[in-house]
Amino acid sequence: MSQEIEIEFKNLLTQEEYQRLYQLLPFKSVELIEQTNYYFETNDLLLKQHGAALRIRKKNDQWTLTLKQPHPEGLLETHDTLTTEEANLWIQNQMVEKPNTKPQLHELGIEVNQLRYLGSLTTRRKELDYKGATIVLDHSLYYDQEDYELEVEAPSKPVGQDVIKEILDACDIPQRKTDNKIKRFYKAKLQSE
Repeated sequence: MSQEIEIEFKNLLTQEEYQRLYQLLPFKSVELIEQTNYYFETNDLLLKQHGAALRIRKKNDQWTLTLKQPHPEGLLETHDTLTTEEANLWIQNQMVEKPNTKPQLHELGIEVNQLRYLGSLTTRRKELDYKGATIVLDHSLYYDQEDYELEVEAPSKPVGQDVIKEILDACDIPQRKTDNKIKRFYKAKLQSE
């Protein structure tokens, strides 16, 4: 599918809270997935000004270019599959236009040749299906930072809100305003410069 609406809820965790959730739910029984996000932006931060983000994700030897844009229900994600060669070109600032993301970028007034590679973030992820949602425990590494996060991906806002509240309450974890990974990545990048 080239487009989808992503409805997700996030909560940053301490390492101890991460371990508590890992023990409470059957995360031991699921495979550890390692994925790397490669982020892109224009020199004048046009994507950020539109509340959008662009990344390439390598997961299970598959490369996917994804543009995330604000949507009333969550985030509109537009995807294109990349070959390894195309992904490497992007990372070397030799962008290749793709059929799904190109028109979306054009709507934002962004040409592919304006984009620049910013850096990467690697996540070690465990996923479970839980009460009609997908719950995710992430341990992410970027620049000299690492963080822990609970994500709930849900078919609707009410389902997602109920599931994350139930899990946080069960582990006595406070709800925290949590920026998405790209915002945390930007913050770390600025601190490192």
